[in-house]
Amino acid sequence: MRRGWSIRVPASSANLGPAFDALGLALSAYLVVSDEGEPAPETHPAVRAFRHAGGEGPLHVAAEFPGGRGLGFSGAARVAGVLGAYVQRGRTPYEVRASVLRTAAALEGHADNVAASLHGGVVAVAGSHVVRVPLGREPAVVVWVPGRETPTSGARRLLPEQVPFEDAVFNVGRTALLVAALASGETEVLRQATEDRLHQDRRLARAPESRAAMDAALAAGAWAAWLSGSGPSVAALVDPRDAARVAGALPGNGRAIELRVDDEGAVVA
Repeated sequence: MRRGWSIRVPASSANLGPAFDALGLALSAYLVVSDEGEPAPETHPAVRAFRHAGGEGPLHVAAEFPGGRGLGFSGAARVAGVLGAYVQRGRTPYEVRASVLRTAAALEGHADNVAASLHGGVVAVAGSHVVRVPLGREPAVVVWVPGRETPTSGARRLLPEQVPFEDAVFNVGRTALLVAALASGETEVLRQATEDRLHQDRRLARAPESRAAMDAALAAGAWAAWLSGSGPSVAALVDPRDAARVAGALPGNGRAIELRVDDEGAVVA
């Protein structure tokens, strides 16, 4: 039984506009679990995942980002907990990555957040398949985080069981354009590529402050902006030289954070 380990897992932003449950982006804000320090409660999602995967003993958890804001807190926690159970038994992340993804995604209910937190970078997810999307340009990510929470389960209940055919086609086209634009570095089409007809409008109807933050980011020159996960946080891709200016233009009823895309994913120390 290995002792004295810690695991750092990045936050994530999912959907990226049109790519509902299909794209995720790892962020340079982190959740850390270890077998040393004050134990987290057994109800914590990281501890529950740790126990589910066979982890024994206390688990300390510290996070730089809040839960319930659309930043992949539960996904990062579950990746950390499941991976921690394997590391405790002497396994390496490379050996167990597929098992961690499968188990954490089953606990989470969808794979986009957990895949981004596990693999790092921008990932495309379909079923059990995860592929990193190369980035033609290195962006900064400005995130606007309000004080209130949006439970993912409640946000998903706002979504219809069926959508019009033309809306489905619209999102398929925008998702394809988004992946191509990210890979080629054609930032001038990212605003159009992150348009959505499946989920954002329904969620933003209940979060006008998030709509205002998206509009403010775009007006300040962001390449693209979207509702991060189920919200209420908003994420924007920007030129790194413009990050401070875009952050300063966001509404004062939330906290603006300048981040980058995390390229490492889950790291064991």
